[in-house]
Amino acid sequence: MVHPRILTVIGTRPEVIKMAPVIQAIQRAGTFEHSLVVTAQHRELLDPFLSSFAITPDLDLNLMQSNQSLADFATRALAALSETIRARQPNAILVQGDTATVPMASLAAFYSGVSVCHVEAGLRSFHRNNPYPEEVNRRVTSCLANLHFAPTERAQNNLLNEGISPDDVFVTGNTIVDALRLMPVNGNFTYANLNRLDFAEKRVVLVTAHRRESHGAPLLSICDAIRRLARRFAGVEFVYPVHPNPHVEPVVRKELASLPNVHLLEPIPYQDMLRILRLCYLVLTDSGGVQEEAPSFNKPVLVLREVTERPELIEAGAGRLVGTSSDRIVTAASELLLDDTVYHSMQAAKNPFGDGHAAERIVRILAERLAP
Repeated sequence: MVHPRILTVIGTRPEVIKMAPVIQAIQRAGTFEHSLVVTAQHRELLDPFLSSFAITPDLDLNLMQSNQSLADFATRALAALSETIRARQPNAILVQGDTATVPMASLAAFYSGVSVCHVEAGLRSFHRNNPYPEEVNRRVTSCLANLHFAPTERAQNNLLNEGISPDDVFVTGNTIVDALRLMPVNGNFTYANLNRLDFAEKRVVLVTAHRRESHGAPLLSICDAIRRLARRFAGVEFVYPVHPNPHVEPVVRKELASLPNVHLLEPIPYQDMLRILRLCYLVLTDSGGVQEEAPSFNKPVLVLREVTERPELIEAGAGRLVGTSSDRIVTAASELLLDDTVYHSMQAAKNPFGDGHAAERIVRILAERLAP
């Protein structure tokens, strides 16, 4: 029997996390010829997460270059992925999310007459420069995709409103919820400094901020808010795994390194991030993935963006959109640190991102639609 050939393409840490359950479900199904290609768009952050999920690529294109621009990477990716698709002749490619790898892989497949299947399709902020360039990456990919795996009904409706056929859009849930089940979250931290924090006796606020649109003045404003909060709430610990981007790390360390209750960490293993999410009190983030992970641990989220392509978090009451204004961040975080009623209301919100069976649904649909 001839099995459909699927080529999965990933390039960054979030893609590893969200595609790991799908890759495992494909392997369990035993009804596909599957290959995994990595572009290594973010080399230093990709490799530890591949190891965390025990994933070994079949082909590593190793495209990252120091100080690469989006255009430079996109050019290399389109050429390399076009050649890879010609060589491997898949029936379909599988991509996830919104990194530069995704539209380039989709365009390469489209030019080769190969079907594109997009996981986490249909997210929209309706603001082309925020998140940048992810909003446009998603829209481009939706134009190229043949199958659209939407994580929520809202995402499905976005695609239908853009004229995509209902026959090609499927609500599956978000694979991030599946991924959380694959990672052990109990036990000691791998990152030794985290074991010194007393999560039982002290409230810990997790901070992540690195997005491109936050570079410059917005990041300085976020740092100012953390500094003000750390001084006001001296008994609260702030944990900030700092992204190595040269527009982020030097700024954050200069602004916050002197504060005794602010802990600036190097990038940490995924298990450690999930352990922090399980034990922390509150999350401040501009990350898309953390917006989806935190509700699984019933942790209130303050979203450090002006707009979000995940409004389900806000509508469910699990998060608030506070932007990058120092005053707004301080006001919102202070309320949650001082008012138990408000805090517990957000903590009790239902997770809007699914039930942990998204990967199974995706693989079942692939089997039906790609059957010879």
